[in-house]
Amino acid sequence: MIRHILEIIALLGTVAGMGYCMLCLWSAVDFIRERNAGESARATPPRAAEFRTPPAALPVSILKPLKGTDPEMYESLRSHCVQEYDEYEIIFGVSEPDDPAGKFVERLQLEFPQRSIRLVVCEKNLGSNTKVSNLAQMVTKANYEYLLVNDSDIRIEPDYLRRVMAPLTDPNVGLVTCLYRGVASPTLGSRLEMLGISTDFAAGVLAARKLEGAIRFGLGSTLAFRRSDLEAIGGFAALVDYLADDYEIGERLAARGLEVKLSDVVVETFLPAYTFREFVEHQLRWARSIRDSRRWGYVGLVFTFLLPWALLTIILAGGLAWTWSLFGLACAIRLLMAIVLARSVLRERRPVRWLWLLPVRDLGAPVVWLASFVSHTVVWRGEHFHLKNGKLARLGE
Repeated sequence: MIRHILEIIALLGTVAGMGYCMLCLWSAVDFIRERNAGESARATPPRAAEFRTPPAALPVSILKPLKGTDPEMYESLRSHCVQEYDEYEIIFGVSEPDDPAGKFVERLQLEFPQRSIRLVVCEKNLGSNTKVSNLAQMVTKANYEYLLVNDSDIRIEPDYLRRVMAPLTDPNVGLVTCLYRGVASPTLGSRLEMLGISTDFAAGVLAARKLEGAIRFGLGSTLAFRRSDLEAIGGFAALVDYLADDYEIGERLAARGLEVKLSDVVVETFLPAYTFREFVEHQLRWARSIRDSRRWGYVGLVFTFLLPWALLTIILAGGLAWTWSLFGLACAIRLLMAIVLARSVLRERRPVRWLWLLPVRDLGAPVVWLASFVSHTVVWRGEHFHLKNGKLARLGE
């Protein structure tokens, strides 16, 4: 009797997982359609009768907090210096004057003397989140009303600023953010991380946008907003103890009635050579961050684990033929979703060579999900923190 009930639950989980994949595909098609329409509009010269003088580019201060070095770091930082944009400055911030990332900034200053590039040493420790603590000190050096924050490992195309900043000409838009694709290092942990970004994380963002009509959070790959709106939610100082500062900025701006816009730009992030243990630690930090930020949405992830539910159905039903057919259908839907997200949404430039690892990723996902509820400890850049209600505290404090 109990086994039969569990079999029904597993079957319902499989059906729910298929429904979620179809929702992700539907959301992906919407995103692709919107992006294609925007690209067509940009590529088509306006007719004389329709010509309008385009709005002037918004002067923007790019804030990039740094700590240590990342893979391909110089080229990623350099991509911010070759933007097809009229007026912008780049402010880098480090906590220590001898941080090795400072050497890259000095090299950029030599290569681009015409560009406004500054390095700020952020000597104060304002909270547990060192990155946000640095941002709170860096923003005081910024010259412009419009601000853009992205992570140190992000690489962008020359038209990035022009496309990301354009929506902020609308006063109803409070934040612009971007999807991103991962570029893996040659380790198993890094490749599993890349697969998660390409076939799982981006899908969840698009599904949330479809279900809620808009997103109410930001992604660390890009956060573009007005200084005045940031100050209205308490500035960076109000976020210095939060782990998911990107989520908090988006959620707080949305709570003020401002739109959070998902740009059609997709940027790249270069992933470290994670060991398997480092990969698991990163997944747990990510999971526990989402658990605290979007609690009920995170609980609902139990219905998205398609392959584990389908495999459990086979086991509980004793391997009946129909369960294997169901499993084959589940695999086909999951693979289709993965390919559409990676190829058509994120526009992976390399062949999706590591899709054979997708079952490993998917079967491990519910384990991480369950483990995320067991503890409040997270590991971030080698330090251990206690995470509760989204806030960080160093262990021992």
